Amino acid sequence: VGGPGGYHGLAAAFAKAMKARVYLPDYRLAPEHAFPVPIEDTFAAYRWLIEQGQNPKSVTFAGDSAGGAMVVSVMVMARNAGVPLPAGGAALSPWANLEHTGASMFNREGLDKLNTKAGLDLMAKTFLGGALPNSPEASPVFADVRGLPPILVQIGEGELMLSDAIRLAGHLGENRVRVSLEVWPGMFHVWHMFQAELAEGREAIANVAVFLSQAVEKASAA
Repeated sequence: VGGPGGYHGLAAAFAKAMKARVYLPDYRLAPEHAFPVPIEDTFAAYRWLIEQGQNPKSVTFAGDSAGGAMVVSVMVMARNAGVPLPAGGAALSPWANLEHTGASMFNREGLDKLNTKAGLDLMAKTFLGGALPNSPEASPVFADVRGLPPILVQIGEGELMLSDAIRLAGHLGENRVRVSLEVWPGMFHVWHMFQAELAEGREAIANVAVFLSQAVEKASAA
């Protein structure tokens, strides 16, 4: 799961909301290509965009679930490599801590209709390929996030990942990254995907569009 073919609808919603072009990187997936290959592929795609002459101040990142964590991880990789950072990012229902130690991993079991802790444990093990779950590149709650651009974190209140998404937002804020956190009561994992039928999905996308558009305006004016 997670290939670009399944994201044309959501990408189109963002393109319309922001009046922007959306680029979907076709990065390699586990189990055939375990950590850190997917993150390295996505960073390579971003670096390619910049090499083609795309102004990083007009670029923003958005991703959901594992991609929500990668929004932060790819920024960290870019910063460490001396590649100019994008204007901002949006982490939607981020899978930000593969240790799965947040309280919601236990007290939201059964409320999250798309995930179970056992299922997430299996997927994390498959993705990590022997790496530690607290590797900073895999779990951005442990990463050095200093110097990153503004990031919006959106999470559903019914999600197993709720506590760790809140932890990610706190970690960003404590390290002087401008961060906005939205917790959506009653929402499930990546409810944005159902924006055609769900008003909350459309509203969440609209909030992302405003946040990222403002980030581009501020970066471009700097």
